[in-house]
Amino acid sequence: MEFGEIHVNEPSLCIENVTPYEDEKERASNCYVMSLVAVMIGLPMPIINLLATGIFYLMSRRGTFFVRWNALQALVSQVPLFIMNNILFWWTIRILFCYTELSSAYIAYFITVNLYNVYDFVETVRSAVATRKGKVHRWYLYSTITDKICKR
Repeated sequence: MEFGEIHVNEPSLCIENVTPYEDEKERASNCYVMSLVAVMIGLPMPIINLLATGIFYLMSRRGTFFVRWNALQALVSQVPLFIMNNILFWWTIRILFCYTELSSAYIAYFITVNLYNVYDFVETVRSAVATRKGKVHRWYLYSTITDKICKR
């Protein structure tokens, strides 16, 4: 392989070559929509969204490749979000109960986590819409991880 030559990973080609049926589009889109609903319901507790997405993936893991791949991508995207939100949640609790002082590091982390949450929200909506149309919306970094985990 020459320097600068791009090596195409075989699993990433698989999801683009899938032509889903109407019910598959709906189920795959629902995994992203369900993720949004779980955020709205369990906003103060970050574990709610991860659990809801994980349960949906477990219910979809024996489904078609299109549904399974999208459910896994939704789950993979929730793991870093859960970790970041969990840290922010407990850091905020420590500040509220006067165990820790409010600092510029907390404010910077708060802004960063909220920007990441906005990014996740936008990408989730884009994924839900694209998937409902039968297209694949590949998230930066998460789709590569999903390709490595999800096999046909």
